[in-house]
Amino acid sequence: MKKENRKMAQERRAKERRAQERMRYMRILVPVLLAAVVAACVICGFVFSGKNERNAGSGQTGSTSEDTKRKEASDVTTEDTAGAAADAAGSSSGSKASSAGQITEFDASAVRGCYDISGDDLTYVQINVKDYGTITAALDKTIAPISVENFVSLAEQGFYDGLTFHRIIDGFMIQGGDPNGNGTGGSEKTIRGEFSGNQVDNPITHVRGAVSMARSQDPDSASSQFFIVQSDSNYLDGQYAGFGYVTDGMDIVDQICKDARPTDGNGSIAPENQPVIESVVVLP
Repeated sequence: MKKENRKMAQERRAKERRAQERMRYMRILVPVLLAAVVAACVICGFVFSGKNERNAGSGQTGSTSEDTKRKEASDVTTEDTAGAAADAAGSSSGSKASSAGQITEFDASAVRGCYDISGDDLTYVQINVKDYGTITAALDKTIAPISVENFVSLAEQGFYDGLTFHRIIDGFMIQGGDPNGNGTGGSEKTIRGEFSGNQVDNPITHVRGAVSMARSQDPDSASSQFFIVQSDSNYLDGQYAGFGYVTDGMDIVDQICKDARPTDGNGSIAPENQPVIESVVVLP
């Protein structure tokens, strides 16, 4: 009997020890599990947040944040390595139906106060686009003399005749003037970038209708490629050399954007679908 009682007491103590050990493990394990769950929730939150931000920037006319646009639309390069333009690029309002998006012609009030748009140093050019019509622009050689002289010189040489708009992003801009037709070419020379980020004072702002020089990462790499802003894109100010504004024919720009069928998020247009610049005429 005593042996049986002793055995039972030993088993009872063994069970109690095992129960105590399980309790110690639970005290350690439960906080660890809770911490793991919290960490997983935080990580998932970042992942889904990141996906939403990327998705918001992936549409060509969808709403995008300023940071996304700055990064993705950046931009208007002369090389197709800016692939994400993305991600291109919504307009500054996120849609081509922006506050300026309803304006079909040049609106002096949009840039009044930036500089005198009625000065004597304006040079007018006509960009004749096959099957679309004529876009007229006023170029300001007081503000951007190097860019205007370069563009006018190329136009007078017939350099632009037969070239195309190879990059088009509806709600952002149309880009052309590349002899290679793919964003990698230019003329025989490059010019200094006339924008504040390159230590040149240039008050021309990239609102709807602005005409500006495209470039690569090098601030002094602009050559022949140019772009016309379809919707306000002021975030480009200080980084690209604006040198004029469209005075007539923004409806042509709108139609070109509407008809565009980009092959990627960078606005690349297949060669057979690129609108052709029949000529750029410098008006007397």
